[in-house]
Amino acid sequence: MAHGEQDSTTISIRVPAAMREQLEHLAEATGRSKSFLTSQALEDYLKREAWQVAAIKKGVAAAERGEFAGDDEVAKRFAKRGVKVAR
Repeated sequence: MAHGEQDSTTISIRVPAAMREQLEHLAEATGRSKSFLTSQALEDYLKREAWQVAAIKKGVAAAERGEFAGDDEVAKRFAKRGVKVAR
């Protein structure tokens, strides 16, 4: 859902006082409302978590099909990143 859409609702959450202060300072510095910034942060978090859950489910499904990387493939991938794997 994009920001500013008419189909919205109100929720209440508890946050530490320091976080509220940070939010207030950021809202003031950016000229945005605390509600806008909170909504944007929550939207970003939900997208990231949904992506991660989907990736995990995909990996679990592959593992259940027996699709695993062999020792050589794992060593090659680590080597590309400069990490030597002891065998």
